[in-house]
Amino acid sequence: MTRKPTGDLRRGWTTGACATAATKAALIQLWGGAFPDAVSITLPKGEVPVFPLALAECGPGWARVGITKDAGDDPDVTHGALIIVTVRTGTGVQFVAGRGVGTVTKPGLPIGVGEPAINPVPRQMMRDIVAEMAVEFNQTPDVQIEVSIPDGEIIAQKTWNPRLGIIGGLSILGTTGVVRPFSCAAWIASIHRGVDVARADGLTHVAGCTGATSEKTVQAHCGLPNHAMLDMGDFAGGMLKYLRKNPVARVTIGGGIGKMAKLAQGAVDLHSSRTQVDFVQLAEWAGTPAVKDANTALEAYTIAGPTLADRIAKEARAAAQHLVGDQSTIDTVVIDRAGNIIGRAGA
Repeated sequence: MTRKPTGDLRRGWTTGACATAATKAALIQLWGGAFPDAVSITLPKGEVPVFPLALAECGPGWARVGITKDAGDDPDVTHGALIIVTVRTGTGVQFVAGRGVGTVTKPGLPIGVGEPAINPVPRQMMRDIVAEMAVEFNQTPDVQIEVSIPDGEIIAQKTWNPRLGIIGGLSILGTTGVVRPFSCAAWIASIHRGVDVARADGLTHVAGCTGATSEKTVQAHCGLPNHAMLDMGDFAGGMLKYLRKNPVARVTIGGGIGKMAKLAQGAVDLHSSRTQVDFVQLAEWAGTPAVKDANTALEAYTIAGPTLADRIAKEARAAAQHLVGDQSTIDTVVIDRAGNIIGRAGA
């Protein structure tokens, strides 16, 4: 499959792009009588990737094509998955979730409850391909498009789908068709969808945490359901800025002392390669000069004790409240590596 480089990293193609390419190849067989060896499609921003066929099957009134997803150098859990599309004669353009593709069960997502988890842009890309091929082969654009992904149910457990109420498999995603290596956009989009689902379900309390340990602690501490837990990770700014426009009454933020110290000091991206803790400021907060020579925030806590953890929680709460605005009330929880709460501020 052809790719364009992004610096030293290769870009790849989304599940939506693969499904669109598979739809085109299947229609070429269904309406033209023969499978191509490979197929090209034009993506929303004008790229024209070429996809070789990994699977080609057909029978009376149907054709099936599989495209192997290549996510480039992005650590995408769907890299290497086989995206299979079966097209059949139908009425209009209908979408069906085959095995390994999820079904939406909660409101708040861009696809309605009961619908296959095929997002709006991929749907439109496939509709456009149907219209294009119908003109080329002088056919009526009436087809059923079934998308399936072998082992999609298993792969989906590594994604946010179960928490978002997408049951039975993966989603067919993509807005540009391109996977950019190590892009923050997909993660932040998932946080946004989590907020949408929580709001649609009427939740008044959600939580964003920096990792699995803090999430487990905060969920138990606050007694929250799974779909109230937003996978914030390092993207505190991405979560809080969206909540400012789409508020929930109460927001709890939890994390290890290092990442919470970064939030307290005004960082909105908490990744270790992009922001660092200011130990001089921590020493001032703790009233303990020795803290400025610490190597980690946890070491600083060991030197200064609970007073520092509570101050970090207080400052993190203030920083987050500033980002989210006055329509939500923020509280913060700071934990150690074992998951014990060592600092709190707010409710």
